[in-house]
Amino acid sequence: MTSTTEDLALAADFAPATYDDWRKLVDGVLKGAPFEKLVGKTYDGIRIDPIYPRAKGASPVVGRAAAAPWQIMQRIDHPDATQANAQALHDLENGATGLTLVFAGANGAHGFGLDPSAEAVEKILDGIFLDAGIGIELQIGPQSRMAAIHVAEYVKRKGIPPAACDIRFGLDPLGAGAAWGFSPYAWADIVPAVTSAVKGLAAAGFKGPFAAADGRVIHDAGGSEVQELAFVLACGLAYLRAIEQSGIALEDAQGMVYARLAADADQFLTLAKFRALRLLWARIEKASGLAPKPLFIAADTSWRMLTQRDAYVNMLRATMATFSAGLGGANAITVLPHTLALGLPDPFARRVARNTQLVLLEESNLAKVADPAAGSGGIEALTRELCEAAWALFQETEKAGGIFAALEQNLLQPKVAATRKAREANIAKRRDVLTGASEFPNLREADAPVLPAKPIELAPYGKAKFKFDPLPPMRLAAPFEALRDKSDAMLKKSGARPKVFLANLGTAADFTARATFAKSFFETGGIEAIDNEGFSDAGTLAAAFKASGAGVACLCSSDKVYAAQAEAAARALQGAGARHIYLAGRPGEQEPAFRAAGVNDFVFAGGDALAALQEAWRRME
Repeated sequence: MTSTTEDLALAADFAPATYDDWRKLVDGVLKGAPFEKLVGKTYDGIRIDPIYPRAKGASPVVGRAAAAPWQIMQRIDHPDATQANAQALHDLENGATGLTLVFAGANGAHGFGLDPSAEAVEKILDGIFLDAGIGIELQIGPQSRMAAIHVAEYVKRKGIPPAACDIRFGLDPLGAGAAWGFSPYAWADIVPAVTSAVKGLAAAGFKGPFAAADGRVIHDAGGSEVQELAFVLACGLAYLRAIEQSGIALEDAQGMVYARLAADADQFLTLAKFRALRLLWARIEKASGLAPKPLFIAADTSWRMLTQRDAYVNMLRATMATFSAGLGGANAITVLPHTLALGLPDPFARRVARNTQLVLLEESNLAKVADPAAGSGGIEALTRELCEAAWALFQETEKAGGIFAALEQNLLQPKVAATRKAREANIAKRRDVLTGASEFPNLREADAPVLPAKPIELAPYGKAKFKFDPLPPMRLAAPFEALRDKSDAMLKKSGARPKVFLANLGTAADFTARATFAKSFFETGGIEAIDNEGFSDAGTLAAAFKASGAGVACLCSSDKVYAAQAEAAARALQGAGARHIYLAGRPGEQEPAFRAAGVNDFVFAGGDALAALQEAWRRME
């Protein structure tokens, strides 16, 4: 037996595969259906083809240094400063290489956040060696803006060289105003305050960066990748201009601005979005007469994708988001703990968030290859189209006079609102699936534990002199979770949930598929489905329905069985007292006959599940 490479050249025994060969196979499977059925579209209308050739002449996007890991940032947001300090020390001792200090009032606080007072900052940072190579990122809002100054003063008081610290100060009044929908000050008045803080921190010896262009504002509000990228470009350029106009050389201002993007479970879009931002920012640098330098990009896993129901699935979503952001070149990643939508995460949730990154870096070695997507036809095409569309939208904001003027003119907000509406429609129809919330619910799931904590209350920030449409954060699963909450409240009050009786007709082979669908459909809305082994005659079915105590029923079977038995079954259920009768599946030509027999509604894949469930609740209350 030889070991020559020729013996292993198995591909040489096969004829080269061509696109035409592939299309012939696909057309055979489609059986006359249009090829466009296989073409996807993003919420920006970008076409996603089912197959791409390798991209020719592609080069890696310059980002992190070769083989350098991203910073494993751990979110610190406990309102009690002593508890926050204990969390920070524990995280650093167990693998975190940085801390994201989320202060109350920040866009990413989500109801909690650190106390921004000088006394609290002192306690939070106690025992943390800020000059030991760890990254520190501040997430602050206008109400907690002094936390940045308090951190700088702490460094000075401890005698730590500011240049030895890796602190991103997170100044971002534009992001706060966009989320709130107002600003107490005009942009001309905001600029001196921001640049004064930047100049003071730089004069003290801090390296920065200082100002954050935060795309999470758009993402969390339901916006698209193109809208998020355009917002980041517009905010970043606004800060860059402001810093230069304050008297700082443009080459120095270049490193004083950084970006923050959301990473979600859409692997390819997230990966392409991070790559696109680097290319777009380099374009701004070139247009400004600067030699491009890799932009520092921080990533937070997505808030809007988190679910309260079956919260452990959030671990999988966060893993995919971290994977995608890491391969896309993020310099630092913060994983939102899987229970954050329920409350303040406990030690287990925090550990999982931290270890998600540790496993991907230390065991999977994801950082060892620079821009592994380079040359991939699909990713290169998606990156290019994101760049083109985001640049066009960014130019619109520039024509409007910059991002603050664009917000005042409500240039971006209607676009984000339209995308959010489209997302909500697809969630309602379960085209975009949220496992555990809009599909595959578990009415008997145990509550995930969270910590008891009293949020910090901050004084309101100024008067809303400049008003525009707000971009508040949302969670995609919230409408379905509201129905589940009603069901839980009913269970707690009366000892029972609302029920639907599954009127399974025929044998298991006949009804199992649609009974499974119907069970998931109704229980997604907190309506308990009463299952059974099926019925062959209407009398037995009616008696079982009456004994179940349910007020409504859903017929479940095959089209063939429906044609023979559905009408009699519906009349029997109606006679047994069913207030409303559903049929699982599309009725087709038999709809008039089914309705005449007593069927009121039809539930099927692609229908508006949320609207149907909300209507079902109105009948049951």
